[in-house]
Formats: sequence, C-alpha cells, structure tokens
Amino acid sequence: MASPTTIKGGKVKVMLGDGATPVENFAVPCGFTSRSVTLTKALNEFQLPDCDDPDKVDWLGRDATSLSMAISGEGVLASESVETWLNAWESVDSVHVKVIWEFPTKTITWTGSMHVETFAATAPNAQRVTANVSLQSDGAMTRVVS
Repeated sequence: MASPTTIKGGKVKVMLGDGATPVENFAVPCGFTSRSVTLTKALNEFQLPDCDDPDKVDWLGRDATSLSMAISGEGVLASESVETWLNAWESVDSVHVKVIWEFPTKTITWTGSMHVETFAATAPNAQRVTANVSLQSDGAMTRVVS
C-alpha cells in the first residue's frame, strides 16, 4: 500500500501584501499556530423531472452561482504582527493575500484580495494573549500550481 503525501500545518501559509508598487512584498504575520482555508461554492437547486414517468420523484440539479474563500487562523498575539492585522482590519479596502500550500512535489498558491472580517484578542489571566483572525475573499482568488 502506498502512503499519501501530506504536509504539516507550517506548510500552509497565509501571507499579506504591503501594497507597495511596482513590486508588492508578501509576508507571513507571526503568531498563527493553527489556520484553516475553506473553499465554498454557492448553489441554486432545480428539479429534474423524469420525462418518461412524470409521477416519479424528481432528482435535484444544481447550478453553481458563486465561489468564495475564507481563511481563519489563531495563535499567540505577536507584537510583530499586531499593526499588520489592525491596519488590514481598519482598511475599508481589501488587502492582497497569498495562500500557499507547500507539498514536497508541488506548491499550490492562491492570490487575490480579501477583507479581514474579524480580529479578536483573548486575554485569560496568567496566560498568553491569543488572536483569532478571519478573512473573506473579495473577488476572484487565482490558483497556480508550480
């Protein structure tokens, strides 16, 4: 039996752009110990009747109407990343983002714009402050495999 090729969490990177022109720089904000990438497809349903037997129960068909990417992450609230996250959250404009999955034999990269939807800091007594961040795509996220 062949084993699957997998990656560890550190090989999933969420990078924010600095908005510089003509060449934008992307960096991974420090602190994430967990991250999640969710790809969603919105669907509209319609009934597909059986033309030979109209009394037969219909099957459902589905048309795709939109695509979306959501990212969430959590970890320690790193001083080095606080301004990056706060600036992205305060911006009424979306920020440029790269999402990278680094496998041993290929790398999958999405680029596009996302809004920082939430930024939450949790501070339990006698423990490290943690941050939870969520981002939502703003338009197309372009996928490249290299």
